[in-house]
Amino acid sequence: MGILLSRNTRVIVQGVTGKEGSFHTKLMLEYGTRIVAGTSPGKKGQTVHGVPVYNTVGEIVRDHGEIDASIIFVPAKFAPDAVYEAIDNGVKLVVVITEGIPLHDELKFVNYARRKGVIIVGPNTPGLMTPGEAKLGIMPSHVFVPGGVGIVSRSGTLTYEVARELAKHGLGVSTVIGLGGDPVTGLDFIEVYDMFSNDPSTKAVVLIGEIGGDAEERFSKYYASLRVKKPVVAYIAGRTAPPGKRMGHAGAIISMGIGDYPSKRRALEEAGIPVAETPSQIPLLLGIR
Repeated sequence: MGILLSRNTRVIVQGVTGKEGSFHTKLMLEYGTRIVAGTSPGKKGQTVHGVPVYNTVGEIVRDHGEIDASIIFVPAKFAPDAVYEAIDNGVKLVVVITEGIPLHDELKFVNYARRKGVIIVGPNTPGLMTPGEAKLGIMPSHVFVPGGVGIVSRSGTLTYEVARELAKHGLGVSTVIGLGGDPVTGLDFIEVYDMFSNDPSTKAVVLIGEIGGDAEERFSKYYASLRVKKPVVAYIAGRTAPPGKRMGHAGAIISMGIGDYPSKRRALEEAGIPVAETPSQIPLLLGIR
């Protein structure tokens, strides 16, 4: 069953006529994602891989009814406006693929979404996928097979590697969610874990963290406070990163002694969460079949 996304989710693509939007629209359609329409201002009446193009989200809602989710491939300069447009037209799940959005703009639309009861995945995310159901993002679908392990990750490439390792051991994925690589994200580990906790198809959770920030430490404290919990195995990227060095993206930086590998590992292990040294250890530590 998974969380947030299924084959019945009605999706729109904002920025559908752009190079990235068009390319990934095709892949999402081929995977079975139910894409109703897309937007690209000034290009109403066109189609992209059979998907009708509109100028605005409001026009789509008027012609097609309620929309469940939007995925945004709009350039960084205009992406915040696209997010607000989706929220104001009743879309309850907004996946922001765009990277390079200014931090102050991210703070504003993430807070606005929370006030409106809208879930933001991202920004700067590879998206999410419920294997065998639907894909809303840029993840390579062939590495994910359906199963009972939920994956929540701050890293893109590592997520795919972990999925391959799970498959080698006969384990599949219920839903995989990329939180996003920026310092500000719409979801955090705690919120996604709670969703997985309430999903009967998810038997265990893999948490893929990385250096920078305190998201893993905050999750550790929360997890330790729970009386009933599903098993979690963690992997932290950036073990050898020096302080002050950005590794990969804006969210992965150790600053003023906060967010380094030892502190994250210590917090997770003290909460009873095993930390894998390599992705190949994760299936063994999960201990499920």
